[in-house]
Amino acid sequence: MTVYEKLLHENKAWAKDQVEKDPEYFKRLEQIQQPEFLWIGCSDSRVPADKITCTQPGEIFVHRNIANLVVHTDVNFSSVLKYAVEVLQVKHIIVCGHYGCGGVRAAMTNQDLGIINKWLRQIKDIYRIYSEELDAIEDIDARADRLVELNVKEQVMNIAKNSSIQRQWKKNNIPHIHGWVYGLNDGIIKPICEMEPNTHIDPLYEYDVD
Repeated sequence: MTVYEKLLHENKAWAKDQVEKDPEYFKRLEQIQQPEFLWIGCSDSRVPADKITCTQPGEIFVHRNIANLVVHTDVNFSSVLKYAVEVLQVKHIIVCGHYGCGGVRAAMTNQDLGIINKWLRQIKDIYRIYSEELDAIEDIDARADRLVELNVKEQVMNIAKNSSIQRQWKKNNIPHIHGWVYGLNDGIIKPICEMEPNTHIDPLYEYDVD
């Protein structure tokens, strides 16, 4: 059995097990999804949203990319956010980074990574903003961990700058935005920051939404 065939085999075993435990399981999932959470996480294979939060299919709407970035010029992300907020009407948005993030560490170097440079530029900009604080941290691992936290904080703010978010805040007083960091060494999620609906941000980013 090849590696990929093993995945298909395990899928059939999992599906059979679910039906044996709950015959209506897939019928319920087939009808509608009503997740309360939008998870914006890193693509790192060691940080699966459902596993580390012990949630089931249908409970979390997930978007993942390198270093859990919120980039408003990214059509993929913008589409996910708009659908989650306006159609699914999620009540919470979670930006979850993780310590030991390869994307964050790469952004701290001068290594030329080709097209990846364009993506990591977002993190380099964050480093520049907080350079005084970060450069004062001598231990490189501790500095990288702090940049992971600051990156999450800035992505939470980027979500708040979105007009779809501000419109939903004004209309329905949701969603609540959370910034978390997951520890690969202990499996624990650390809350870093949060933003309640209708939190005032820099007036330059506050839109006249209906």
